[in-house]
Amino acid sequence: MDSATDPNTIKEDPVSVTVSAPPSKGIQQGVGESPSSSTSPAAPSRYESQKRRDWNTFLQYLKNHKPPLTLARCSGAHVIEFLKYLDQFGKTKVHMTGCPYFGHPNPPGPCSCPLKQAWGSLDALIGRLRAAYEESGGRPESNPFAARAVRIYLREVREGQARARGIPYEKKKRKRPCVTTSAVGINVSAVAATQAVDYGGVSGGTAGNLGTATTTT
Repeated sequence: MDSATDPNTIKEDPVSVTVSAPPSKGIQQGVGESPSSSTSPAAPSRYESQKRRDWNTFLQYLKNHKPPLTLARCSGAHVIEFLKYLDQFGKTKVHMTGCPYFGHPNPPGPCSCPLKQAWGSLDALIGRLRAAYEESGGRPESNPFAARAVRIYLREVREGQARARGIPYEKKKRKRPCVTTSAVGINVSAVAATQAVDYGGVSGGTAGNLGTATTTT
């Protein structure tokens, strides 16, 4: 399950503000004519909306923590506690070691193994919270969502779920950029133009035809 299918994702209706523009000078608006065009600010993207919701959820978690925590005292350990707390709302079946379906990508029947948050959802969540922390004025060097302990925890979750569900996580190979031959043609023309100048000051327009020119007697 990736971030695009995160079960905790809640869509928000975009909020727009309509501002009526005054009519142009010297033009009267007649009866039955539509009012002047209105403009509205761009609605926040789905990523920005989800990031704001995730950030508010984490702040509420700190507020309800026992004892209550402030953002300044939050550490990587508290972030891991938050990720484990979210497992109760997960919808991804993660088989236990003793389950007969352990390592089976498509189990033929139900089992009593718990539901958890998928690794992809947690990884995307941490990325959004890391960005929201710095956008809220936090310093990058003290960002608890970028702590080494959080990275290790996410790696362990990824490897554990891969073994339990029998679904390997493989990195996509980057495609090498294709080299075009247009630059080569330009270089050949430039060389031909240079040679033309050396052999009698031939203009650049005829330099390209230097190799195919014939001499008549």
